[in-house]
Amino acid sequence: MTRALYALSGDPITHGHLDVIKRAAKAFDQLIVAIGINPLKNYLFTLEERKEMAQRSLAQYKNVKVLSFTGLLVDFAYENNVDFIIKGVRSNQDFEYEHNLHLMGESQRLGIDTFLLFTKAELAHISSSAVKEIQNDQGLIQDYVSPYVKQCLEKKLSKQFIIGLTGEIGSGKSYIGQELVKLAEADQIVAHNIELDLISSQIQENLSEEKYKLVRQEIIKNFGQEVCKKDGGLDRKALGEIVFADSKKLSKLNEIMHTPILVRLRKELKKKQGLIILNAALLAETKMMDLSNYNLILLNVDEATQEKRLIERGLNKEQIKRRLASQYDFAKKKKIIKQAIDHHQHGQLFILENGVSADKQELNLLWQKVKEYFAL
Repeated sequence: MTRALYALSGDPITHGHLDVIKRAAKAFDQLIVAIGINPLKNYLFTLEERKEMAQRSLAQYKNVKVLSFTGLLVDFAYENNVDFIIKGVRSNQDFEYEHNLHLMGESQRLGIDTFLLFTKAELAHISSSAVKEIQNDQGLIQDYVSPYVKQCLEKKLSKQFIIGLTGEIGSGKSYIGQELVKLAEADQIVAHNIELDLISSQIQENLSEEKYKLVRQEIIKNFGQEVCKKDGGLDRKALGEIVFADSKKLSKLNEIMHTPILVRLRKELKKKQGLIILNAALLAETKMMDLSNYNLILLNVDEATQEKRLIERGLNKEQIKRRLASQYDFAKKKKIIKQAIDHHQHGQLFILENGVSADKQELNLLWQKVKEYFAL
């Protein structure tokens, strides 16, 4: 039985590390992932936090064990009866550095060899330091780390606890978001209800930055002059009539708006601390659940209450029918969210009935569960 060891600081563990570990786990019968303790380094996360992030990220690999070590790596490898030390190489500089470490290890005459794995080109730019820098600027890091690690970085660096709030149109998302903020404030917890529809509205109507003007022009080009107002903004009511009557057109609009919304959301998130509620109807449909690390509150509403609310907004029954048909119903949203949580092995789904039977007690219970989950 061949045993190998892969050492890293894991501050935090990234997809670059995970790729090397995955490939090494296929090549060897047993693999030890060793989280190092270097007294000369200043770590963002404690040793236990780094170990937990690694263990959670590697739970699917049955032949991988996560340990911690101090001192010479070759001594640790020897004591654990390891035959090979795995090294991931991203560049010429990495190669030279690892070659020197290999020669130093050989000088100890313990008979342990080095096994090099070259990093895949698409992962070569990923490093723990880069991930921390991006998070500091509120950038997107979901392509660099697992959802759990992303959640840990948001907590540690940005003091943020992000949860999505979603549900069908007319399910009461705005109201519940505002009520959760009030409950948080009553417990002296800072909370923010960020409505992605409001961000979308600002982009489509009045943001003056050059890129947002171009976004509005692209929407007019795709959906016609009838959606353009005299001031250059968009007539959202007219645009809604077009896209909610045609699923392909709605998909096109979502495609155009996806990146502008994410960029604007970053500005909204910057310097905000505490509980962040990302409030949007289409988190599941547009695959934006990763923004909240698959932690979501899903609202349910009975048809009669839903219809009453939408009629009060000025929609007729035909418009209501088209809008409901343009998005997933409660059951499908629930299924998609659960599948995503299972796939990523991280996340939490909270469900709240917010129809005719809704009461403050249920909302208070939901708040207690959210508070407990994030240890607020």
